[in-house]
Amino acid sequence: MTPEELSLAISACLKDAVAAGDIDLAASAIPAEVRVERPKNRDHGDWATNIALQLAKQAGTNPREFAAVLSSRLKSIDGVSAVDIAGPGFLNITVDAAAAGALAKAIVEAGKDYGTNTALAGRTVNMEFVSANPTGPLHIGHTRWAALGDSIARVLRASGADVTAEYYINDAGSQMNTFANSVYSRLHGLPVPDGGYPGQYIAELGHEVLTAHPDIRELTEVAALPVIRAAAYEAQMKDIKATLADFGVEFDVFFSEQELHDAGAIESAVARLREQGHVFDDGGAVWLRTTDFGDDKDRVMIRANGEPTYFAADAAYYLSKKDRGFTEKIYLLGADHHGYINRLKAIAAAAGDDPEVNIEVLIGQLVSVNGAKLSKRAGNIIELKDLIDWLGKDAVRYSLARFPADSPLTLDPELLKKHSNENPVFYVQYAHARSRGAARNAVAAGVERQVDGQDSFDASLLDHATENELLSYLGSYPSIVAKAAELREPHRVARHLEAIAGAYHRWYDACRIAPMGEEPVTDLNRTRLWLNDATSQVLANGLDLLGVSAPERM
Repeated sequence: MTPEELSLAISACLKDAVAAGDIDLAASAIPAEVRVERPKNRDHGDWATNIALQLAKQAGTNPREFAAVLSSRLKSIDGVSAVDIAGPGFLNITVDAAAAGALAKAIVEAGKDYGTNTALAGRTVNMEFVSANPTGPLHIGHTRWAALGDSIARVLRASGADVTAEYYINDAGSQMNTFANSVYSRLHGLPVPDGGYPGQYIAELGHEVLTAHPDIRELTEVAALPVIRAAAYEAQMKDIKATLADFGVEFDVFFSEQELHDAGAIESAVARLREQGHVFDDGGAVWLRTTDFGDDKDRVMIRANGEPTYFAADAAYYLSKKDRGFTEKIYLLGADHHGYINRLKAIAAAAGDDPEVNIEVLIGQLVSVNGAKLSKRAGNIIELKDLIDWLGKDAVRYSLARFPADSPLTLDPELLKKHSNENPVFYVQYAHARSRGAARNAVAAGVERQVDGQDSFDASLLDHATENELLSYLGSYPSIVAKAAELREPHRVARHLEAIAGAYHRWYDACRIAPMGEEPVTDLNRTRLWLNDATSQVLANGLDLLGVSAPERM
C-alpha cells in the first residue's frame, strides 16, 4: 500500500461516514487526498494522519470523537491491520506486511515518476538565480545558488509546478564599458585601466576578439570599443554557459537587461506605475513611492540627469515577468542583498500584485572551501570551473544541496574526496551502485523479477525488520519531495536519501537476494530483488533532483 493509496482510502472512508450520517460535514470540506506521514516513533504505527484535528470543528465535534468514528471505518480497509487514536485525535495506522511490501512493486512500476506529485499543479513560477555579471567567469560566490537554484527548480517541477529557470544578464551599465576598456587595453599591451578587470581571462577574451575581428587593432578606440564589447561579451557568456552545463545547471531563459533598455521597457514601466498613482517627481528626478508598501525609503527610478537607475530596471524586469504570465516570481539572491527584499516586494505591490503571494525572495549565505586556490586565470577569485575540476560536480552539488541555504557553509575537500561512509555523497552514491551490483549478481544467479513473463512477487514475504525499515523510508520519499518543494528546501531530499542509504546497507547485510550456493531460487529471492530495484529507483530519482549522478558501479 502506497501512501497515496492510503490517503485516497481515508478520503473514501470520510465520504462514506458523511453519507451515512455518522459525521456532520459538508462534502466540499473533504479533501480529495488526506495527508499521511510517518510517525516520529515507529512504535506508533506505519502512518499517521491529523485529519480529525483538521475537520472536527467543522463537524461540530471534538477531534477524538471524530477520530473514533473514522477509526472504525479505517480498520475495514484491506491491508490495514490496526488503527489507534493518540493524543488529541491523531490516527496512527499500521498496515500488514503484504500491504507494506506491495510498495516495492509499485515503486519499480512507477519508475522515474515515483515521488512526483501534483501539490503545486497549476502554479506558474519564474525562478531567477545566479545572474552573474557577464564581465568575468563564474566563481565560488555563484556556486551555492547555481546548485540550490537548479535543485529547487527540480523539486518544484516534481511537485507539478510549471517552472521557468531564468538567468538575468546584467549587460547594461558602466561595468560593460569598463569590461570593454579592459579588453581593449590588453589587446594593445597597455595596463588595465583604474577600476578595470584584471586576470588572464581578459587577455584570453582579447585573443578571441582578435580571432573574430583580425583588424580590430587598426581601428580607432572609439570604433573598436563597441566591437570589443559585443565580441568579448559573447565569448564570456559562452564561457559562463559552458561552466553551468558542466555543473549540470540548465536555464530555460537568458534574459538581457540591455534588451529592456533597447525596447523602451523602462520608460513603459515608469508610465504604467505612474498611471497607478505610485510615481512622483521631485528635484528633477522620478521616484517610486515604495514607502507606501513597507520600504524604508522611496526609490529613484530616473535620475535628474535623465539616466535610469538599476531600480528602474528591476521594476521593468518584474513587469516583464508579470506580462509573460508568471504569477509567482522567485528571486534567489546572495547574502549581501537583504536590502533588496523590501524594494522588490514594493515593486510587486505597486504593480498590483500581492507581495505575500506573487513574489518570494530567498537569501543564501556565503560558502567557502578549505584549501581552495585563487584562479590562475582570474587572479582574485576562486572559479567554479576550478572547483568542478578539483572536487567533481557531484561532490560539490550534493554538499551544497544538503544544507539550508540560509546557513553559512564551509566545505571540507579532504572529506569530499574520501571513498568512505564519512563522505555523504559517496555514502548515497555507493548505496545506489551497490544496489545495481546486487541486481547484477542476482540475475547472474538466476533471480529474475518475472517468471515465464509474469511478475513473481509476494509482498507478504518482506517481513524482516530491516525490510520494514527500508520500506518505511521509501514510502516517505514522496512526502519529503512535496515538503522540499513547498519550503524550497532540497536539503530535505539529500538527508532523506542518506536515511534510505543507511536502511539499504543494513538490509543488504541482513537479507540475501541471491540464493546461497546450490540453493534453489525462490519467490523470496525474487521479491527481494523487487525491493532492491525499488531502492535503486528512489535513490536515482532523489539524486536527479539534486543534479547528482547515480553511478552503476563505484
